[in-house]
Amino acid sequence: MAVQSPSTAASPGGRPAARPLGRRRDGRPPGGGIRGREAAAGWLFTAPAVLMIVVFLVVPIIMAGWVSVSDWSGIGNPFGGGAHYVGAQNYSALLTQAGLPREQLVQSLTNNLYYVLLVVPLQTILALFLAVVLNRRRLAGRGFFRTAYYFPSVTSTVAISIVFLFMFSGSGVINTLLSDLGANGPTWFADPNGLIHLLLGALGVHTPPAALANHGLLGQSWWAWLSGPSIAMTVIIILSIWTTSGTFMLIFLAALQNVPAEIEEAAIMDGTNAWQRMRRITLPMLRPTLFLVLTLGLIGCWQVFDQVYIMSQGNPSGTTLTPAYLSYVTSFGNQQWGQGAAISFLLFAIILVLTLLQRFLLRDRDEVRTGGVRRLRFSGRAERS
Repeated sequence: MAVQSPSTAASPGGRPAARPLGRRRDGRPPGGGIRGREAAAGWLFTAPAVLMIVVFLVVPIIMAGWVSVSDWSGIGNPFGGGAHYVGAQNYSALLTQAGLPREQLVQSLTNNLYYVLLVVPLQTILALFLAVVLNRRRLAGRGFFRTAYYFPSVTSTVAISIVFLFMFSGSGVINTLLSDLGANGPTWFADPNGLIHLLLGALGVHTPPAALANHGLLGQSWWAWLSGPSIAMTVIIILSIWTTSGTFMLIFLAALQNVPAEIEEAAIMDGTNAWQRMRRITLPMLRPTLFLVLTLGLIGCWQVFDQVYIMSQGNPSGTTLTPAYLSYVTSFGNQQWGQGAAISFLLFAIILVLTLLQRFLLRDRDEVRTGGVRRLRFSGRAERS
């Protein structure tokens, strides 16, 4: 005869016996036991960080959102009756109404767009190249080179910007070297012409086509959109690439050291060369790291402020103006706090959309599974999953 446990034994009336007091249906003590205490301890330890995030991040975002749809003058508490709701008026002045606010916003977006298009790819390629070189086992002085390449990333942005100002001044080191080579250096921080316009001018194109001059977007002609970065913005681009590549180099280097050596050895036995291994093995395995680097680079480039504030303050003729710096000038300089906050939220929307687009483009598509067969593209063979 089978012996019934106390939890399953039937009562005299044929019904299952009641569970012992103090026990749950799954047999664990009430309150979650040790797991419940761990959860409570976890919340206790993270409470200070959560509180700081709420106070210094969530609350300011909510306040900025209210300011962007109000007429706050910067005096008093925006939630204390000193601001009145104006709807999308601040956004309309920036996007739909002809005037200086829209002109400045469009110009800042143009400048920042060229900044992103040049800085993000170049700093990523340079960081990956340095990481691949420094990941070689037989490279002498790897520690020295890693420190040397990373050093600009931990140096003060103010100090580096001032050094670049001296280097690219009219009588600076760069123009001196160019004069020694028989070339006349430009006035780096005084020439508002874009590089594309300068190149077209050197080729004899001085008048824009009617299709580009008479049509445009957001009140700016296509000819102005296609001006390219100014010479002053080019200096800031060079500075940014030099100072940020070291940080991304370390991220790539950590990811490369996690690539199993057995995979590369198998690829070498299959007769692949270095470029095939990089394209078919290393880059697909670095996809999450590549997405991280591109995302951080994209966010940092659209939020560029320090270099512009120190080196040019938007000059010459607004060709180094960026949305982040424009938001600062509009709020603290022109006392248009609603429009300044609206610029910040427009910038947030641009970053969010581009990040989601980047995530879609970098989604995992390397492994093709058909009927349980995984095709390895770098060798062209198939193996059963």
